[in-house]
Amino acid sequence: MRDLIAIPVPPGIEILAVLGALLALALGLRRLVGRERLHRTIFQADTPAGRRFDLVLLGAILLSVVAVVLESDPELGQRWLLEFRAAEWTFTVLFTLEYLLRLLCAPAPTAYARSFFGIVDLLAIVPSFLGLVLPGAYTFIVVRVLRLLRVFRVLALGSYLQASDLLWTALWAGRRKIAVFLLAIATLVVLIGALMFALESSLNPAFRSIPVGIYWAIVTVTTVGYGDVAPVTPLGRLVASTTMLIGYSILAVPTGILTVEIGQAAAQRRSVAGEPPLPGQKEGSDGPTARCPHCGTPL
Repeated sequence: MRDLIAIPVPPGIEILAVLGALLALALGLRRLVGRERLHRTIFQADTPAGRRFDLVLLGAILLSVVAVVLESDPELGQRWLLEFRAAEWTFTVLFTLEYLLRLLCAPAPTAYARSFFGIVDLLAIVPSFLGLVLPGAYTFIVVRVLRLLRVFRVLALGSYLQASDLLWTALWAGRRKIAVFLLAIATLVVLIGALMFALESSLNPAFRSIPVGIYWAIVTVTTVGYGDVAPVTPLGRLVASTTMLIGYSILAVPTGILTVEIGQAAAQRRSVAGEPPLPGQKEGSDGPTARCPHCGTPL
């Protein structure tokens, strides 16, 4: 009997046993509480019970992320290993039970599972189970931090959601301009990288290939400047100086694109909502009206 107990259980069987027990518990809770009441508590933050549930959930998410971050420290991870693992599995069991309850009480379980929060909720529990098979997979538990986005819904921060939607609308509207800009930058860094390789490779072993030159060009154009690769020839330094100046001027391009698109998206939203246009903006226009800088006459 003692030998049978000592036989290790395959991780797959452990996972199935845990999921089976949690599914049975979730079904029992749905039968005990009721599907409608459970749905109001879990999905609706405008009720007292739903608000309390979401606030407790956000606290648990925050604590689980903090535990994973602290466990990554070698000294703390070794000293409090058992406590960290116990906390990890406690949160994993709770979040798995919550995910199963959402599936069981959602009006359209498939729609919830395919939604953004449904996918995030699933990704928040998968790493712990994968860690039984793939060592180190549990570190991806930090994806749980994405679940903190529910705070906008729980605390009724509608203005923040509208601002994020406006930003996304502007990014999507300017996607072609941004793509052309990125393509131009990619072409530029390839040309600069090849030029630096031609100028520096014979005297500077750091520029041993064109990919290294492209890496240097990207670091220089973005004004990061690590300093691990640097030119030594006069012509190379001249090209480097020119590249740095180009990098500073390039930074204004995506900023201008995004600013214009945000202004146009905000104007369209105000027009749809029936709000009056902003000063300097023509009725029904998509953006500010161009005016003469001297007399102010619309152009």
